[in-house]
Amino acid sequence: MSLAYRHFRGKVPWIIKYRPKRVEDVVNQDTAKKVLVSWIKEWLSGKPPSKRAALLYGPPGVGKTSLVEAIANEYKLEVVELNASDYRRASDIRRVVGSAAFKKPLWGRGIIILLDEIDGISAKEDAGGLSELLHIIPRTANPIVMTANDPWKDALKPLREHCLLVEFKELGLTHIVAILQRICDAEGLYCEREALRYIAEKAEGDVRAAINDLQAVAEGYGKVTLSLVKALVRGREKSVNLWRTLTAVFYSKYAWQVKRAISNSEEDYETLIAWINDNIPRRYSDVEDYYRAYEALARATLFLTRAKLSDWSLLSYVFDLMGPGVTFARKHPHAKMKYAYPERIKLLARLKETRETREHLAEKLASRLLTSKATVKNEVIPVLHFIFREAPSPIPAAKLALGYQLTEKEVKFLAGHRASEVLKAIEKIKRARAAEAVEAEASRGEGKPVEAARRPVGLFGEPLEPQPSKRQSTKRSRSRSRTSRRRQGTLF
Repeated sequence: MSLAYRHFRGKVPWIIKYRPKRVEDVVNQDTAKKVLVSWIKEWLSGKPPSKRAALLYGPPGVGKTSLVEAIANEYKLEVVELNASDYRRASDIRRVVGSAAFKKPLWGRGIIILLDEIDGISAKEDAGGLSELLHIIPRTANPIVMTANDPWKDALKPLREHCLLVEFKELGLTHIVAILQRICDAEGLYCEREALRYIAEKAEGDVRAAINDLQAVAEGYGKVTLSLVKALVRGREKSVNLWRTLTAVFYSKYAWQVKRAISNSEEDYETLIAWINDNIPRRYSDVEDYYRAYEALARATLFLTRAKLSDWSLLSYVFDLMGPGVTFARKHPHAKMKYAYPERIKLLARLKETRETREHLAEKLASRLLTSKATVKNEVIPVLHFIFREAPSPIPAAKLALGYQLTEKEVKFLAGHRASEVLKAIEKIKRARAAEAVEAEASRGEGKPVEAARRPVGLFGEPLEPQPSKRQSTKRSRSRSRTSRRRQGTLF
């Protein structure tokens, strides 16, 4: 093959040139194809499905975008493709996605709106964009398809609840090699099978990266041999997202694969242990496999604690136990269940506001009681819980809340199921005090004495006697002293 011919053939990137044109061309994603095609057919029948958006998730380069384009090509649909990371603000989503969601196709039978890399939207900076997207999805007249490498981010939780989740598996080595061989045959290239296998191994399941590596070698040398690819193709030392880490833990065939995935994971070790812990029963089908996997994970937790307290060199044992230790605990076939979000993390997320309220309350009471926050949490708050929840009347709790200027959140935290009663009592006391203040002000203006009923009351409603002045207290003290001296004189 001449250099000029190679240059001409290389004008179009091979990842575009050899992108699947039909649904059957997408390899090793039979379940995903079945689910997504059925969903699209519901749209084409004129009856939109209950979930008007689909979220395709899986590792990069496994065919998520390719399947959508193959469906559009096969069913004569128009694709409006956007990169979600470039359209993050609410105004962008409203202008681009909002208009596409209701427009009619210029040609073909319909429109598919494709949002790539939806997990690139930030939870803080782009919160308005997600809210706008959630506003559009229930009303859209055209199917919205989104792709994500990691769909389990907290920011995407509301989106997951409104979408059809479609999982894409990581492609095996054999499938990637077959795709590369087909491209070599179509290009008329001389390719050694071991060279293609080497490229596939270095791509780590990413077909897109493997095809780019193949094209780079082929355009430079006109052939693909093992010696060339070993010299030119380098492994990708990149961080591994949660989805790929879990897939490596539960499906790897070699210890080095899972250990590398664990060590390069984007997640911290405690979070990763929580994910593995909750998904062992969903991926393993035998009780003995459970036992071996949980024993390895328990030992990993123990070594992680020791590493933090004394010696970080123990971290290598954590990688071995939570990675290969869990992977090779399985002796029976996999269970076919989707990954589940860890219950501990969900519980912590739900209780985040409660913990913040408790911290704020402890800080407020500590400054008033001149004690530490720890003392307030351990000794004062339990007593307040009892008063607010178990007292026969909500009045004492209401007066405590007013005395310490507690917010509505703090009252709800302390009162629990009786929060509405305590809040009503607070409002009642406020109105009564306001009425008394108005009446007392009016009485002073008319020169009338204030009635005894408006004397100050204690924390629990008991009347308080007016405190004597300092001069009155001193006179009473001197009188008691003289009386005492007289009594002493009569005795002696």
